[in-house]
Order: sequence, then structure tokens, then C-alpha cells
Amino acid sequence: MRALDIIQNKRDGKTLDDDEIRFFVDGLVHGRIPDYQVTAFLMAVFFASMTPSETGALTRAMIASGATLDLSGLRGPFVDKHSTGGVGDKVSLILAPLAAACGVQVPMMSGRALGHTGGTLDKLDSIPGFSTQPAPDRLREIIARSGFVMTGQSDAIVPADRILYALRDATGTVASVPLITSSILSKKFAEGADALVFDVKTGSGAFMKTPDQARELADSLVHTGERLGKRIVAVLTRMDAPLGAKVGNFLEVEEALALLCAPEALDRVPTDERSAELLEVTLRLTAWMLVIAGVVGDVDSGVARCREALETGAAWRAARANIELQGGDLAATLRMLGRFRAPEQAEIPARSDGYVAAIDAYAVGMGGVYLGVGRDTAESEVYPDVGFEVLKPVGSAVQRGEAVIRAWARDRDALDHACRVVAAGVRVAEAPPAPKESAIIEEIIGV
Repeated sequence: MRALDIIQNKRDGKTLDDDEIRFFVDGLVHGRIPDYQVTAFLMAVFFASMTPSETGALTRAMIASGATLDLSGLRGPFVDKHSTGGVGDKVSLILAPLAAACGVQVPMMSGRALGHTGGTLDKLDSIPGFSTQPAPDRLREIIARSGFVMTGQSDAIVPADRILYALRDATGTVASVPLITSSILSKKFAEGADALVFDVKTGSGAFMKTPDQARELADSLVHTGERLGKRIVAVLTRMDAPLGAKVGNFLEVEEALALLCAPEALDRVPTDERSAELLEVTLRLTAWMLVIAGVVGDVDSGVARCREALETGAAWRAARANIELQGGDLAATLRMLGRFRAPEQAEIPARSDGYVAAIDAYAVGMGGVYLGVGRDTAESEVYPDVGFEVLKPVGSAVQRGEAVIRAWARDRDALDHACRVVAAGVRVAEAPPAPKESAIIEEIIGV
């Protein structure tokens, strides 16, 4: 068997068998297949795509390329959630302790910011002392004691994905649905998840700009997961405006703690209608986790169970336990609420009287890159204390000159540049916009 033959077969639209895919993945991980042939393969997949059986085989081969987390002996079921990326998306920070408080074990492997979208690991890093790389034995202990753990991908898990993703990013093949599917699912199943809930975002601030594109990816995730014997639910959600009131690493931690009903957070950063859509998305995704874990029988019951966990403080107790178990300084974190801000501050005003008709999520995300919320490259530095707060969400009445968004930065030039980018995405209209639609567009449920 030769890598060249596999590349040519895929280039010509032929279906690769499991042995060919295993051979190729094993060869790239062990250095027997050079980068130029791997990139040729990626480009062939990008243009010729893959069948569901090929995507499943690629996912299995990627899982087998490295170690997997051993969760045997721990109480399950193990259910994780994955977002395809957005702006202001701090759902995981709320969802993980909320699901754990409701009886689901959550081994969550998260990523870092890249481009205009934020990264859960960067948000967790803004918590003093918090460790996102606990040793395997410690990881098991954290799950056993708090019900969830939040980690990054270790070097030993799915090494094939690190190689392929770096080359995809450098060769313009990131947007291939089979490659996205295998990348996501291989990491999630290597971490020990029995079932998955996906938040597939669509809109200006998402990678999938249209509902049709999001639906194609959601279908691929659900059906590939089924082929691997896993239960999958994909929820399509809107990402045209930032999710929630705040965009930034510690800023999003603040908002998450307040929505978890942490008393200390509510005293300093109380939530309001700006967080309504964030709460809607979080409750729906968490409810589906409870359903596929068998904790409740339907989504409405799951939402009710989640609301109860918030109101009784159970979700906050799970979050507190996890922060401390993962090395976080909880007392220092609570002291930072409402205070931990970069020194340079500015406001983005309304340019006319009227109503806020749009706050473009992509513009806010790119503004965040200039501040250091996100990254241009994997090596770019991010900062915990910079970001934006939406003061007047879409639909709000405003007067000319009234602040719509507040920004914080470490550097005045970066602040001015970021504010210009974000201001271009803020639109004020004379008439109020149509009533806001639900953030939930569609749900695709595996059998």
C-alpha cells in the first residue's frame, strides 16, 4: 500500500476503505508520510469530500493514533458538549457544573481562542491558579468529587489531529465538513464521552455562516457519531450578535458565575436581560445532556431540572468544588469580580437616535483579537483583563452619543483600533427591529 495511491484514489472521487485510511493516519503520525503528501490528501478530501463510512473510519483511526482517557470505575454516564465557536460564548463555564449538579458526569476537553472566536481554556486561565492540565489520576479524582473536569488536549491524545489541523490551517482546508467532523469527534471520544451534545452555531460570528452550512455539519456529526455507536444531539443556534453581555476572558467568567447564581457574583455583577439568550442556549443544551444521559425523559423536564439546580445553589456548589479541585484560588477570583479590568477604557456610542438594530458578532470578535481576547495565530498572546461589555443590546432604544458598548484594553492604540472595528458593526435604525427570535434554530437528534 502506498500513500500516493490513496491520494490519487481520493482525488478521483473513489471511496477509501478502512485499511487505507488506517494506513494513512498511522503513517502521518509516525513520520512515514511526508507533510507534502498529507497536504495533498487534505486537498483531495476538501474537493472530493468523504462518505459517512470514510468519515467514521477516519475518526476511528485518529482516536487510535494516541492514548485515551481511562474513566473505568467512575460513575457515569459521561456526556460532553462542544461548540463550533462563537463570540461571547461562555456556555461551557455554566453548562458543565450545571449538568454535574443534575447527575451527569462531564469530562470536558476544551480549546483555545483562534481567530475571532473565544477559547474556554483562555477563560479558565484567567482564574488565578486554575490548572487545565491535571494528571490522569488527578483528573479522575476531580470528576469523582465535583462531577466534571475541564481540560485541554494533552500531547498523548489524538496526535493525528494536531498534525492534520496545523496543516489544514496552513493550506486552506479547515472548512471541510468530514475533516471538521473527524477532528471534533476523535478528541471528544478519546476523552471518554459516551454521548455528546453539539452547539452548531450559524451567523456572522460563526464559522458556518448560513443555516444550510450549519445543518450539513450537524448532520455529519450526528450520523458519524451513530456509526461509532455514540448518541449525539446537535442544536443549531444563532450567532449574529455576541452571546450574553460580555466578551473577554475574565469578563466572561464573571457573567458565567453570575448566571450560576453565585451570591458573591450577583452582588457585584448582577445579570439582566442582556444574558437572556445565553441562559436560553445553556439551559437547552444542558437539558439535552440530561436526556441522552437518561436522567430525565424529555427536554422540558431537563430545563426544569436545570432551573432548580440554579435556584437551589447546587450548580454553584459544583462550580466552587471544581475551581478549588483544579487549583483555582476561589477567594481571589471573587475579589476580582467587577474590578479586574485593563487600564485603558473607551465607549462606543450610538451614531444617531433610534434603536440598536445590529451588533455584528464578527466585528466584535475581530475587535477582541486586537485587544488580546483572541488570537491571530496559535502563538499570539492573550490577556485576561481586556474585552467588551454590551450596554445596549439589539432592540434597545438609544440617543445619539449614548454608550452602546464599553471596551477595556492594555494599550491605547489597540483600544482605538478595536473600537473602530466594532463601531462599524453597530447599526442604529429609526424603527425598532422585529421581535427577537429564539436563539434555537433547529435540533437534529440521533437515533
